[in-house]
Amino acid sequence: MFNYIINLFFPKACAGCHSFLMANEIIICTICRHEMPLTQYYLNPKNEASKKFYGKIDVEHVSAFLYFNKKGIVQELIHNLKYKGHQNIGTLLGQWHVEDLKELKLATPFDAIIPVPLHRKKFNERGYNQVTTFGLALSEGLNIDYNDSILIRTRYSKTQSKKNLLGRSEGLSEIFDVCFTDNEHNKHFLLIDDVITTGATLEACSRALQKIPGIKISIVCMAMAHS
Repeated sequence: MFNYIINLFFPKACAGCHSFLMANEIIICTICRHEMPLTQYYLNPKNEASKKFYGKIDVEHVSAFLYFNKKGIVQELIHNLKYKGHQNIGTLLGQWHVEDLKELKLATPFDAIIPVPLHRKKFNERGYNQVTTFGLALSEGLNIDYNDSILIRTRYSKTQSKKNLLGRSEGLSEIFDVCFTDNEHNKHFLLIDDVITTGATLEACSRALQKIPGIKISIVCMAMAHS
C-alpha cells in the first residue's frame, strides 16, 4: 500500500521513453521492452561486432546485446546509465543478456569478467563505472568472478564518444596496463564495455591483457553502434 501511494504521487518514468511506468513495470516500460533492438549476435560467431577485430587481436567470442542508434531507446538507456546515475539499467540489461550467454558453446568457459576501466580521475568525477552493474549481473548469472583490479587505465583521456576515428585510436595502446599474479595465467577473460563503436578501446584493452601468459579473451558489450 505504501509503495502504491508513493507511485501515485511520485510516479516512476521509463528509462527509455520517459512515459510513466505501470505498477507491474520496472525501469523500462512494456512497449520499450518489445521495441528493444536485439542483435542476437550470440547466435552467430561471425557477427558484425566480431568483424571489427579480424586481423587485429585473437578473440574467442565477440558480441553485443543491442543495436545503438542515435536518438533511439538504447541511446537513451546508455545515457541515463552513464551520466544520470541510473545504474539499475546495467543490472537489468545484464540479467536479460546473461540468459543468452548461457547458450554459448565455447571450447573453454569464462573464468572472470573484466570491465573496461575508468581512470581514477574520471571515476571520481562520475562516481562509478557505468559497466559495473552490467558486469556484476553477468557475474552472478554465470557464477564467475568479477575482477576490476587486473586491467587499469594509466592515463586520463577525454570521452571517446566526442572523438573522431583517428582521435579514438591515437595513443590508446599506451593508456591501459595490467596488474596480475600467477593466478591469472591461462585464464579466459570476458572483457565488457557499454558500446562498441570502432572497437579501438577494446582492442587496446585486449592487447594489455595479452601481457598475461596463456590467456584467452572474449568481448561482450551492452550495445554496438549500428551503421
